[in-house]
Amino acid sequence: MGQREAVLRLDGQWARIRSGDAQAEPGEAERLLGELIGALREPARTDPECAARLGLRLGDLAARRFAAGDRAGALAAIEEGLRHAQQAAGHSPEYARWYARGLINQGVWLAWPLSDAARLPRHPLGEGAEEGPSAMERAAGERARDLTRAAVEVWAGLDQHDPVNRRGLAQAKVFLGDRLAELGFAADAVAWAVDAEGGFRRLLLASPGPEEAQEAEEALDHIGRQLELRLRYLSFDSLAGLRADGLLPERLLPQAVVAARIQGVPEETVAARLGLDAEQVATMLEVTPWRAVWRVEVRGADGLWAVQPAPWQGSAEVRQRTAEEVGAEVVRGFMESPQYPGDSALWRVRLWWHEVGDPAGARFRLVVGPDAPAPTPS
Repeated sequence: MGQREAVLRLDGQWARIRSGDAQAEPGEAERLLGELIGALREPARTDPECAARLGLRLGDLAARRFAAGDRAGALAAIEEGLRHAQQAAGHSPEYARWYARGLINQGVWLAWPLSDAARLPRHPLGEGAEEGPSAMERAAGERARDLTRAAVEVWAGLDQHDPVNRRGLAQAKVFLGDRLAELGFAADAVAWAVDAEGGFRRLLLASPGPEEAQEAEEALDHIGRQLELRLRYLSFDSLAGLRADGLLPERLLPQAVVAARIQGVPEETVAARLGLDAEQVATMLEVTPWRAVWRVEVRGADGLWAVQPAPWQGSAEVRQRTAEEVGAEVVRGFMESPQYPGDSALWRVRLWWHEVGDPAGARFRLVVGPDAPAPTPS
């Protein structure tokens, strides 16, 4: 048996272990993967299939390192793997698909610090946040975005009559939306998510098999949750722009109307710019509540801010009211309460839509007392 055939047989053995069709102890699996990667290096110099498989197996190594908590090691492995994968990508659609998936994985691992434990943006307002990502984290996030955009381009360049490629393209667009959201580009993130949603809906209409249909439904559920989250961070101008471009789904119009109301946009302006009539806007505001969440904090002699107890740390479901109206009511109530620290104290109020988040994401914020900064619009 020649060297190439022996290497490919070893690769097939690893593939069975990876898929669960064959069993191996963790140490044995690790040894086999290392042996396979070493065996692939020489033929990968001139053989596109070996180069593609070396990229794939270095990706497997990266995934194992990442799962073990070694992010730096994972990134080093996937970086090397993608050099080989790119070399082979032009030789076969299958190799191009492997390359595109590797680009997406590298993007996920690079951007990991920008998301919280629930894989939602940790700093959804990007550079506008008071406690945004470090310069290094942001640079990694920007590279992750660019790599994911490259993956979208790879998928888009493949035969779109093949449902595998259509599904891969839709999935890549979901990941690109996630990377953009992490950097604070919420409007762009919504646009890509809506584009991806359309792709998955077309896949469902094409009568896929049960497994593919379930995958598409799960993707649509994920996109739906992400869209609802992202709309909370958009200005009314962004919402109106998405609507004008056909990128604001009908089902999200009530939330967009509420978002505009929270921001204090007049109802007639909402109707005009979202292409609705006045009665539709009034009905949506009547039947669609929003949750206002507020915090009152007083600065102590030590310079630290102390959150006040309920009801000055609380929430309520409200209808047809702006954030400023709800915030002003909290301010009045606190000033009339026994907890009010007096006119010589420094205190502040922040109010969010739905949940406490980044200070820069508060829909209403006010600092009161001596040396308080001049108020800025929320």
